[in-house]
Amino acid sequence: MANIELSITAATAGEIVHDEQGSELRRTGRFALITRRFARRRSALAGLVLLVLLILFALLGPLVGQWAYDEPDFLALAQPPGADHWFGTTTGGSDVFALVARGLGRSLMIGILSSIATTVVAAVIGTTVAFFEGWVERVGMWILDTLLVVPSFLLIAMITRSASGTGGWLVLALALTAFGWVGYARILRTLTLSLRELDYVHAARYMGVRSSTIIRRHLIPNLGSVLIIQTVLGVVGAVNSETALSFLGLGVQAPDTSLGTILQAGQSVVLTSPWVLLAPSIFLVCLTFSMQLIGDGLRDAIDPYSRSGGKA
Repeated sequence: MANIELSITAATAGEIVHDEQGSELRRTGRFALITRRFARRRSALAGLVLLVLLILFALLGPLVGQWAYDEPDFLALAQPPGADHWFGTTTGGSDVFALVARGLGRSLMIGILSSIATTVVAAVIGTTVAFFEGWVERVGMWILDTLLVVPSFLLIAMITRSASGTGGWLVLALALTAFGWVGYARILRTLTLSLRELDYVHAARYMGVRSSTIIRRHLIPNLGSVLIIQTVLGVVGAVNSETALSFLGLGVQAPDTSLGTILQAGQSVVLTSPWVLLAPSIFLVCLTFSMQLIGDGLRDAIDPYSRSGGKA
């Protein structure tokens, strides 16, 4: 018994120990298990590699390109891809390669910031509404139900329409966050209803632990797997929302650009200059596809009952 207790204690500290037969035992942490199961999914690794390549293109594209996104070449109007303009030019002479690199970076920034902020707000509000019973929960649910009927798309369009310049993308990210957390908070509230009835939550209450501490240390961490997956997949939703708004002329405003803005410019010249529409479309599809593969891989890696990632 002493040997077993020693083994458990040493393993908890992350050391190599031996059992009674002399075999080496090593404790594997949860993060290491998730990483190992994720790495076994070839599709998830392919999505991660594709995402890294897209991020590198957005970061290094403006540095290796011959033209800036706001530097038109009036001697090459609507020119097809070539040595001077790798992705061709628009009818105004703007380099499509530079536009796509800039637009991809803007769309990624909006998607990542909006997804992270939405997850944080939804987690705090959703768990808080579920933790406090009685009138607090009733009022919280009434507020959530009321916000669901608000025409968010119209309000976001009105907010971003008034924002211009290179700072308009930040306003768009904040607007997507302000109206994007409501539905997700309802889902987290439902999941938290079962967590608040667990023994360790009741024990913390009886010991006088503050409610904010219980929510921060016990409830939200136990929703970590759901939050991680939602954050990854939320990037796709935020990028698609930004693209739709910008395509309609209600998102990122000039002189800045995004993938949706380039698509808007390309749809009017699709018959004469198809490369203007084709280039941002390919990058948007690749971004969505990579995030979907990563999300599926994380879901299978975090789920202990999934067999897709193999045995831990």
